[in-house]
Amino acid sequence: MGYDTIEVVREKNVARVYLNRPDVHNAMNEKLMKELISCFRELGSDKNVRMIILTGRGESFCAGADLNWMKSMVNYSKEENIEDSRLLLDLYETIYTCSKPVIGRVNGHAFGGGIGLFAVCDIVIAVEGCKFAFSEVKLGIIPAVISTYVVRRIGLSNMRRLFVTGERFDSFYAKEVGLVDFVASKEEFDSLVEKYVEILRSSGPVAVKEVKELVERYEKLDVEEYKEYTVRKIAELRVSNEGQSGINAFLDKKKPIWS
Repeated sequence: MGYDTIEVVREKNVARVYLNRPDVHNAMNEKLMKELISCFRELGSDKNVRMIILTGRGESFCAGADLNWMKSMVNYSKEENIEDSRLLLDLYETIYTCSKPVIGRVNGHAFGGGIGLFAVCDIVIAVEGCKFAFSEVKLGIIPAVISTYVVRRIGLSNMRRLFVTGERFDSFYAKEVGLVDFVASKEEFDSLVEKYVEILRSSGPVAVKEVKELVERYEKLDVEEYKEYTVRKIAELRVSNEGQSGINAFLDKKKPIWS
């Protein structure tokens, strides 16, 4: 499928998704959001894709909302704003719940809703020198929709401070509070991303999918339901084709079929 605002490059079992509006620092508009949703749904169901890398073309990762899109929103009714916000929520939830592991390759600055695009990733690697900010309060609004996903990474106290101040911070501070997992120099950036591509390749694809489901169940089920789910799920996977292959390969000191 062809896209106008994003670019998808497939290499073996890896899909690299580029935000492709470098002239506006990959700012989000309605079309970009809809294309990302469609793209991640397609890749999530593609058996030939083992993992997805989300990154940006040009110098920035994502500047947040597109200015022209923001201008049009000024005249939106409350109902239109609700519909627009649901689209943004759908975007984040689609990436967060994608059955394939997603690496956020943060190649440059990100602000506001642009931070949400990597906050929903499983692994986040940022190049040093990035600038970030939850700058919504400077516009008299709040980072409401992304808060569900940001708090999972940085906790309430950090979220409260950064949301209230709207202050700018760099890659290393983002790592300190847990917003990103790793920071690399420009020279080491891509090699670190590829390191995690290889680490993911060494893991069972069904197991990785089930781990993501495990985390989602933990967030949604009550304690006793979750405990029962874990008991049944590990039993199910131990007798599965992938589970049997992985266990036997380990015992026989061989590589599993997926690697």
